[in-house]
Amino acid sequence: MVNIPKVDAPYLANCRLYDVCSLLSDVELKQTRPAFFKSIYVTLNHIMIGDRIWMGRFTGKEMSSQGLDAILYDKFEELRAARVLEDERITAFIDNLDDDFLKGIITYKNNQGKIYSDPVNLLLAHFFNHQTHHRGQIHDMLTQTEITPPSLDMHRVISP
Repeated sequence: MVNIPKVDAPYLANCRLYDVCSLLSDVELKQTRPAFFKSIYVTLNHIMIGDRIWMGRFTGKEMSSQGLDAILYDKFEELRAARVLEDERITAFIDNLDDDFLKGIITYKNNQGKIYSDPVNLLLAHFFNHQTHHRGQIHDMLTQTEITPPSLDMHRVISP
């Protein structure tokens, strides 16, 4: 077992983000905005898609992608409930990592069909950076609404 301090920052950041997003109407969540995935809602779904793809790769159960902009859940509350379960799964996975896994290499096929082999430690960093990157895009889209975006700075998420 690796001695990594338990920090639930990504889980807590997702909770904060979803709490604020729950204040928006369905129309506002799905409104087209100047962003890569075009709406808060599609971006929330994209984070879930990315997490599931990477968790599949980490656990040896690679899943096919329905497209990086697919809508997995039509209703916000269904997406939110799935997010909580996914974050619990991610937390349990991270809590049980060992040195052998962290020193390993994962070979996988990306969405364009290209095969890669990368070190696990790099892929784990990418996994969490991917979430952070897209939460930042959602934060920006929230500034285009009447709702004040939450603080997502790690030191504020962990120690509010």
